[in-house]
Amino acid sequence: MKNAQKSADETIAKNKSSVGFTDEERAAMKEHAQELKTAARRGSRASKADGEKDVLAKIAEMPESDRAMAERIHAVVTASAPDLTPKLWYGMPAYAKDGKVVCFFQTAAKFKSRYATFGFNDIANLDEGTMWPTAFALTKLTAAEEARIGELVKKAVS
Repeated sequence: MKNAQKSADETIAKNKSSVGFTDEERAAMKEHAQELKTAARRGSRASKADGEKDVLAKIAEMPESDRAMAERIHAVVTASAPDLTPKLWYGMPAYAKDGKVVCFFQTAAKFKSRYATFGFNDIANLDEGTMWPTAFALTKLTAAEEARIGELVKKAVS
C-alpha cells in the first residue's frame, strides 16, 4: 500500500510542472499583487501621472522589439482616448476607465510567446453581433495597425 501511495505521489510530482500555473503566470500574479499594494499605498493621492510613470518605466524594461511596439501603442492609446488612465495590470501596460482596465498590451517576452498581444477586456464597447475579437496578435506595428488600434480604442470607450 505504501509503495502504491509513493508511486502516486511521484507521478503527481513529475506532472506538477505541466499542471497549474507556469512560472511566468506566477510572476505576473506576483506583479499584480505588488501593483495592488502600490495603489493602496498611494490611496486617494494617486494620479494619472503616477500610472503613466509606472507604465513608461515598465516599457523601458522591455526587450527592444517589444519596447518599440509598446511605446507606439502607448502613444496611440493615449492620443485616441485621453480620458483613459495608464496603469500596470499583471505587469503589463494597461489603460483603464473608472478603475477598470479597458485595453492592455502584452509583450511577446512576457509569456515567451511568438507574438505580442493587444487586447480588450469585457468593459470595452466592441460588441458587434454575437461574436467579435477581443485580442490581436502583433508581430510588427505599421501605420495601418496603429490606425486600427486607434479606431478600436475610440470605439471601446464610446
